[in-house]
Amino acid sequence: MSSPFYLILLFAVFISHRGATTEAAVEESVTDINGKPLRTDTAYFILPVVRGRGGGLTISKLCPNTVHQDQNEVSEGIPLNFSPSVKSRFIRVSTDLNFMFSLATIWKLENMDQRTNQTFISTCGVGGNPGQTTISNWFKIDKFEDDYKIRFCPTVCDFCRVICRNIGVFVEGGKRSLVLSDVPLKVMFKRA
Repeated sequence: MSSPFYLILLFAVFISHRGATTEAAVEESVTDINGKPLRTDTAYFILPVVRGRGGGLTISKLCPNTVHQDQNEVSEGIPLNFSPSVKSRFIRVSTDLNFMFSLATIWKLENMDQRTNQTFISTCGVGGNPGQTTISNWFKIDKFEDDYKIRFCPTVCDFCRVICRNIGVFVEGGKRSLVLSDVPLKVMFKRA
């Protein structure tokens, strides 16, 4: 039964579904401290929400270069760009991302350190090429209460098995290194 009524009904369903998808996409965007969506063509500082426990994220000067939180609370750290596994202008919540410092260094999950029993985040990653060989280079930004957290839980490989964990801080000798953790570092983003 092909009547104009059914075509109008089908068109109305399509328009309402399309509007809902657009609204959901806007709601899913990660936002900076000014409420603006994070963009792939813009660099941002990752700052702790809780003050008094260090500043922005930076790179250690010791080899291997690990990602850590600056000890100086007023430091904004080094700006980062985000590159999603799927082409997009905006950064969406819970999307696989490469985290890249402006120095063209990409985050990577390292093997567990036997001495400390911690799994550190280094800057030895490779950008792009989502799949089995780059699985350790993909991270996500997730909502956490009214703010955000970073998680390692890549979905860029259909048959790979990964353990999903939050990214938190491990303190040793005054150095605040980023590691897999049960306690997430609550973060916010400031345009560089």
